[in-house]
Amino acid sequence: MIAPERLPRSYLYVPGNAPAKLGKALTRGADALIVDLEDAVPPDGKDAARRAVAAWLGSGPDTGGAELWVRVNGDAARDEDVRALAGLTALTGLVLAKTEDAGHVAAVAGLLADLGDVATLLMPLLETAGAILDVRGIARAPRVHRLQMGEVDLAADTGLDPGPDEAELAFARSMTVLASAAAGIRPPVGPVSPVTADPEALAESTDRVRRQGFVGRACIHPAQIPVVHAAFTPSARDVARAEDVLARFESAGSGVALDAEGRLIDAAVIRLARRTLATGDRAARADSTS
Repeated sequence: MIAPERLPRSYLYVPGNAPAKLGKALTRGADALIVDLEDAVPPDGKDAARRAVAAWLGSGPDTGGAELWVRVNGDAARDEDVRALAGLTALTGLVLAKTEDAGHVAAVAGLLADLGDVATLLMPLLETAGAILDVRGIARAPRVHRLQMGEVDLAADTGLDPGPDEAELAFARSMTVLASAAAGIRPPVGPVSPVTADPEALAESTDRVRRQGFVGRACIHPAQIPVVHAAFTPSARDVARAEDVLARFESAGSGVALDAEGRLIDAAVIRLARRTLATGDRAARADSTS
């Protein structure tokens, strides 16, 4: 059986203008970090933050298996960010702030290629009505690994006023999930939540995000990580069921495969089983290193 790709359950945002906090952030237990060069950094600190983040990544930090992403600026500073970070082996990918359309993503992908970088992945951040309406094109753009929603900016751009059940965001979330599936990329990362001191409310919101088709969630505070991990860590029973489904499918070869309850195993069932194992493998690895 082919080992599943590990899908991070948590992406912790860390300010890029606080170099001393970067190494410490790797001890917080997140499956991935997003070092922020955009909103967390004031305009007069952009150059210094960019240099500091590039130096830190270039030093070869011990990640403990965590992915390292950097959110680059969406304005004129974007290309400077990309040039400073291109080719750094510790870098998993770039989160593209203020992605408006597929052309935005293609421009960054082209710049990386011109700089000789063939490995850096891209995660467009959808924060406007235009981005949601072009989400299918964005998902199909070069190097796109996963999508992520920026719901605070999206709500401001569209005039939405999300209530406790977040129903107002359901359409945009569904569009993002469907576009990801149609493009054949990984499921999108759940949006950040402003809730940091109410674990029950965060758990309810995160379980909703999971049921809507997202895998993993971005976090703005370390206190959110255990709650997010609990929501996206499959049970031992779920993992065993997924392993059994894949084993039965492989054993059937070109024939009809049925699960333990006699139900047909089709392509959709296989995708869900692999998704379960992807998050379960990440959780098992985290447990073994903690």
